[in-house]
Amino acid sequence: MSLRIGVDIGGSFADFAVLDSQTRSVRTLKVFSRPDSPGSEVLEGMAGLARRYGIDARDVIYFTHGTTVGVNAVVQRRGLRLGLITTRNFEDVLDIARLKIPDMYHLMSTRPAPLVPRDRVFGVDERLNFDGSVDTPVDEESVLAALDAMKRAECEGVVISLLHAYRNPAHEQQVKAILQRAQPDLFVSCSHEVWPIIREYERTLTAVIGSYVQPKVAHYLSSLQAALKKTGVPADLKVTKSNGGVMSAEHGKSNCVQMILSGTASGVIGAAYIAEQCGIRNCMSLDIGGTTADVALIIDGKPQYATGEYIGDFQIHIPSVSVSSIGDGGGSVARVDEFGVLKVGPESAGSNPGPVCYGRGGTRPTITDAFAAMGVLGQSALGYSTVQVDRDAAIRTIAELAGSLGQEPHKTAEAIVNVAISGMYAGVSRLVSRFGIDPRSFTLLPFGGAGPMLACHLARALNIDEILVPATPGVLSALGGLIADTKNDFVKITYYNLDANTLEQLDQDRAELEALARGWIREETGSDAEAEVSLSADMRYRGQSFEIDTPLSPASIAAGDLAAVRAAFHREHEKLYGYSDETAIVQVIALRLIITAPTPKPALQTLEEATGLPQPLRSVEVFMDGTFREVPLYQRDALRANQCFDGPAVVVQDDTTTCVLPGFKVTVDHHGNLLIRAV
Repeated sequence: MSLRIGVDIGGSFADFAVLDSQTRSVRTLKVFSRPDSPGSEVLEGMAGLARRYGIDARDVIYFTHGTTVGVNAVVQRRGLRLGLITTRNFEDVLDIARLKIPDMYHLMSTRPAPLVPRDRVFGVDERLNFDGSVDTPVDEESVLAALDAMKRAECEGVVISLLHAYRNPAHEQQVKAILQRAQPDLFVSCSHEVWPIIREYERTLTAVIGSYVQPKVAHYLSSLQAALKKTGVPADLKVTKSNGGVMSAEHGKSNCVQMILSGTASGVIGAAYIAEQCGIRNCMSLDIGGTTADVALIIDGKPQYATGEYIGDFQIHIPSVSVSSIGDGGGSVARVDEFGVLKVGPESAGSNPGPVCYGRGGTRPTITDAFAAMGVLGQSALGYSTVQVDRDAAIRTIAELAGSLGQEPHKTAEAIVNVAISGMYAGVSRLVSRFGIDPRSFTLLPFGGAGPMLACHLARALNIDEILVPATPGVLSALGGLIADTKNDFVKITYYNLDANTLEQLDQDRAELEALARGWIREETGSDAEAEVSLSADMRYRGQSFEIDTPLSPASIAAGDLAAVRAAFHREHEKLYGYSDETAIVQVIALRLIITAPTPKPALQTLEEATGLPQPLRSVEVFMDGTFREVPLYQRDALRANQCFDGPAVVVQDDTTTCVLPGFKVTVDHHGNLLIRAV
């Protein structure tokens, strides 16, 4: 037997998806996450898989994992105490940033404090010109003086980000060598090694974020590798990446900036796969775990990618799946502020102590407690029988909050849900405005432990008519990591006009990137025979300030077809801005290349067909839309293809609970998905 395992470790649960390579069937499991003891959830999960399914760790040939440890370190500001070395007189690069305020409609809005404060930023004497030529050589004494100042500031590591290092890394390499000779045990990172892009602030910020979390991520991955070895799994650990691909854990330790958004990206990859199997071209994925609600768009069957995604207060300028995170997860804490207004999130109860109804020591009401108080939760065990919901405890803690508001506990519980939905509505509105789409033409695909519970509420707010709940929504992120392809991005700054004289140089740059990419994929997978390469370039009209990522054909470049390359950019410019100028000079600022090697995919189950209404387990009393209702409770495993039922209803299963509001109709498709439509 050959088994492939994907694991997604979130704030509340660690999710496992196991693919049998022969039968292509998938088995799943949830256990509580252990942020206090990295690797413990893997030990517990593997033991649980052995008990539940008879899985032998020695049969595991592939093990991949997604995590939010890097994101959490940035959001909570618990990373490395860093120093930053810049070119002299550029010490304010992080403070000046882009001179934007976070909320343009808030007069008191302020920019977040940098991860490296100004008193730990040190300039050194050196200078490169824009073309990479040397203006001022590196002055070693100034570097050693900066090192002495960092010692006094008790810096645990240093980031080197010098002017124009994307064109010529020699000065950064020289400064790094000086520092390591003087202090060999010092953690040193160079911006050109992290992501060699144009624009000083973006390159510096990305390098700082990567270095800020790298020791913590490296320790975490080492702990996970040790746990895997202890369980007897022979496979090397893989980690999912921000771009929706996977790479080895060893690469992750040294280049953790590429995996900082791995947890959110895995879910989108899983959602895109389910949508493709069901013939859905346009869908909005809704991943609600214990801490956040993560929303992404899948357009024409493809997840949307971007650079400049936010991690807490900061943008990271690496290619990543485009996800908007909203601080409303199942564990988000509800409270009444000093003005008597009900607030929900972004603080989360996490897995320890967790929601009050979990009985693990939680004392503050959460969204999960609100659903328990309303009667949606507590009708069956959760998390593969790891959680027995205490509804009475949830009602008691909601009652305390209700007293502050002067209303009934059940109405307060529903108000908590409505406040959370209003936050999600605002977050989704920003996303759809950014991509210029109408959410009413999209299918909502909810997953995560709380996604199906909140999906109908959000769909009703957004006027979305169709919802698709996957067969195992609670572990879809783990499945996404399991099926993610091995993938990497490469970039080279070019910065020349596109004309007959530079087309040959463009082809040489392409060949150089492809050689690097194929070397990387061979190291990761052992072969590049099945690898696919896609090429694009950051292009603009000369005089413009920003570029457009333009897909290019390598064949056109190799053939010297200048007109075809120019036409590709004109089309993109026309599509984005409604005009193009075929007489203008076009510049190629950067060349980008993506290499992808496929991984095996599971076969979705096919359910037996049945006619007539499904038989509910029983009727339960649930508070919905301001009143108590007797609603049917269905067991997900008992449903068959083609069966239909009307809301209101509750559907329970091992990994999640689906809440169907009045005004929605449910149909079970041939793969066991719940297709919920507004009527």
